[in-house]
Amino acid sequence: MERIKVGMVQQSCGNDIQRNIARLAEGISACASSGAQLVVLQELHNSVYFCQTEDASLYGLAETIPGPSTEYFGALARKLGVVLVLSLFEKRAPGLCHNTAVVIEKDGTIAGKYRKMHIPDDPGYYEKFYFTPGDLGFRPIQTSLGPLGVLVCWDQWYPEAARLMAMNGARILIYPTAIGGVGTDPAEEQLVQRQAWQLVQRGHAVANGLPVVTVNRTGHEDDPSGNTSGIDFWGTSFAAGPQGEILAEFLPDEEGTKVVEIDLARTEYVRRGWPFFRDRRRDAYGDILKVFGDQEPAM
Repeated sequence: MERIKVGMVQQSCGNDIQRNIARLAEGISACASSGAQLVVLQELHNSVYFCQTEDASLYGLAETIPGPSTEYFGALARKLGVVLVLSLFEKRAPGLCHNTAVVIEKDGTIAGKYRKMHIPDDPGYYEKFYFTPGDLGFRPIQTSLGPLGVLVCWDQWYPEAARLMAMNGARILIYPTAIGGVGTDPAEEQLVQRQAWQLVQRGHAVANGLPVVTVNRTGHEDDPSGNTSGIDFWGTSFAAGPQGEILAEFLPDEEGTKVVEIDLARTEYVRRGWPFFRDRRRDAYGDILKVFGDQEPAM
């Protein structure tokens, strides 16, 4: 399959989980009606982004995989004949949880999962309290649409993650995401940050000759502790081609769906012209495993 239609669902989330899920189902159905074969949802889409605070009671939001969400969305995928990329709070064992992306095949079965590898711990993003780093590596998930290189949010900033997914055969890079401004920076700085967030992912597309699909949440979510003004999620979900060219993009506060056709065969054309994989100096990259270089920076 050389051309696929990819649907993206960008929405805000509230405290009513069932309403969030119902709205997601409407978005998925709308994408399918527009011809989407693959639909990508945002990070931790069932609920508000609960990592703004450290609250042990919120472990109650976690669920097993397979579990209620994979059953519900699996039935929807089977009904609509689409492949779905979900993002769930996975309960692996009592007190042991992951931030996990799950790919549902068009027959409703679980094609595979990816556990978020890079876990942030910053004001408003206290994910280390909830999530154990992933242990499944950077392995594409095999589907009827080809191997999908699914990563999650904070993984977006790491070229190593994108490179390893590409080296392991991914035909597209996919990032469910929940990122925005926490109000401590001025609007001008937040704009620069948002542009950098998109730019680095477009760079992964260029460096690996692969299309990228990123689906972020939108809207404002309050900080339950009241210690901050909450998060204004950036929205701006987008799809880019293998030279970083924007194929589709949401506005920051836009809710709804978009379906974009992606030409997977373009990777071959791009990589022939820009043969980065041919010219990689694998013999010279040993230092990448160090925390930092041998020469300490001047302070």
